[in-house]
Amino acid sequence: MNAELLDRILEAAQVGETTDWEFKSAKGGFPGSFWETYSAMANSEGGVVVLGVSERDGTASLEGLSKEQIARYQKTLWDGLNNRGQVSINLLEPRNIEVVEVGGTALLVIRIPRASRTQRPVYIGANPLGHTYRRRHEGDYRCTDAEVRRMLADADEMPPDHRILTGFSLEDIDEPSLAQYRQRLRAAKGEHPWLALPDRELLERLGGWRRDRASTTEGLTLAGLLMFGKDQAIRDPQAAPNYFVDYREKLDPELRWTDRIYPDGTWEANLFQFYSRAWTKLASGLPTPFKLEGAMRRDVTPAHEALREAFVNALIHADYAGAGGVVIERYPDRFVVENPGTLLVSVEQYLAGGVSECRNKSLQQMFLMIGGGERAGSGTDKIRAGWRAQHWRAPRLEVRTEPDRVRLTLPMISLIPAETMDRLRHAFGSRIDSLSPPELQALATADVEGSVSNTRLQELLTDHPVEITRMLNRLCEQGLLVSDNRRRWTTYRLGGGPREPSLFDAGDSSHLAGDSSHLPDNSSHLAENDPALRAIASAVAERGKAPAPEVRAVILSLCRDRYLTADALAGLLNRTAPNLRNRYLTPMVEEGLLRLRYPETPNRPDQAYTTAGESA
Repeated sequence: MNAELLDRILEAAQVGETTDWEFKSAKGGFPGSFWETYSAMANSEGGVVVLGVSERDGTASLEGLSKEQIARYQKTLWDGLNNRGQVSINLLEPRNIEVVEVGGTALLVIRIPRASRTQRPVYIGANPLGHTYRRRHEGDYRCTDAEVRRMLADADEMPPDHRILTGFSLEDIDEPSLAQYRQRLRAAKGEHPWLALPDRELLERLGGWRRDRASTTEGLTLAGLLMFGKDQAIRDPQAAPNYFVDYREKLDPELRWTDRIYPDGTWEANLFQFYSRAWTKLASGLPTPFKLEGAMRRDVTPAHEALREAFVNALIHADYAGAGGVVIERYPDRFVVENPGTLLVSVEQYLAGGVSECRNKSLQQMFLMIGGGERAGSGTDKIRAGWRAQHWRAPRLEVRTEPDRVRLTLPMISLIPAETMDRLRHAFGSRIDSLSPPELQALATADVEGSVSNTRLQELLTDHPVEITRMLNRLCEQGLLVSDNRRRWTTYRLGGGPREPSLFDAGDSSHLAGDSSHLPDNSSHLAENDPALRAIASAVAERGKAPAPEVRAVILSLCRDRYLTADALAGLLNRTAPNLRNRYLTPMVEEGLLRLRYPETPNRPDQAYTTAGESA
């Protein structure tokens, strides 16, 4: 018997199903729902299915299985895994299946690994459309056709930016952009041989122009157009109609933006121009100590290199067919880098570093040649090391769905700020003096970031995840932390009453007057009574019926720059929350017009909505 595995099963059973664990009774036979879970976990971050555990009313009970059942279920499992009519691929090896004895009975434990980029989508039956699943905290959900097609595109050995664009030519290239790139290349590489080449041949070396040997066709690639193209050509339906890049600066809470760079028609908004314009402003937000190397002043610190790596990563890993565009935000106390698409490696591989899977390899080459980006899988290490050199909190990675987006927040605050210690001492008194360093870090994270989780503490501590779970449970038992809902998502907040808004609360965390996402459950009336919000909502609220497009437009106006719950929106619009959620909010999230405050747990009672940020 694997004692550590049994211990983990028992701990997981205490909190119910999560993203990583699924319990199934299996008393009446091998559960047919197993295959949906297999698909969902394989297409997400993997997980563990335990047969022999029932769950009723939020409580998991160990029932166990007989030896005969164990043997029969193992045969059913292997038969299904090797039947392409049942499931598209077998990801399991014998070591992934284990029998664990518990008090005279047994459990069948099945570890499902995360499918690689080329193995996805993992689906049931013969057709991926309609039969592919992904995992959320509350269970398995069927992927939309668009999600499946994006998985199929990512699985293709040919990167999407290698695609030759029919009907495009060098006339679609912005000549000043390519000329400026040559200058950057000379500064980075000296008199490189490629500098002597004419434009088309230079593009060919960079991957911006390609010849398909099989079909003998040649032409401008998507990478060449994205990097150097004219704005109108980039947005052509045959190229990247969803393309959008946006740099936002919010240094004054009284202003919506203190500065912004986005495609407004005054410049050719290709990736090279966006990188050149936005990087200068991003870099100015970092402290630059006076340091001489020989007779030259060095203005680039490890933090600058880390931030540039994060910026370039967003550009080269973005799915330019996805919703929302690339969004880069600068605040007084942090940077936020967000791009459309999914991670092509697991979160665990991302955090460990050393694994390189790039969505747009030609774009990666183009930035690499001018000193931006890493190819050896060391980019994550550089980002974390650069932030660690400043003694700042570790960057926080969030993988979101509906739509698929990857978000990296780089906070410029210390691990345990002095003001955080003052707040903790004021809230809990001398009790914090007896806490261990990991326990104190957990409380400090909950204060600084608004909440804390096992996953986040794995980025900050060296403790084993099981020990972190035990520590969080101890802090809950002492009343120092409170779990929002220990059954479905293990997120903890400081105990002792309401807290101040944190920098991780929302996309822009400005907490304008109408932002109801951080308020207690009964406080939606504060948003309803806000004069500015009521004025926006009046066009719908004062009418018994309103055209759906008008209702959607008002919802977008209300949710711009703030998070609002369904209850708050219902009060403002004089509608019922279930009606709003079913007719408007959920469809608008699926269409990429709105995004969730808690994307991994869409059914939370305190779920809140804001605009997705892709519009100008």
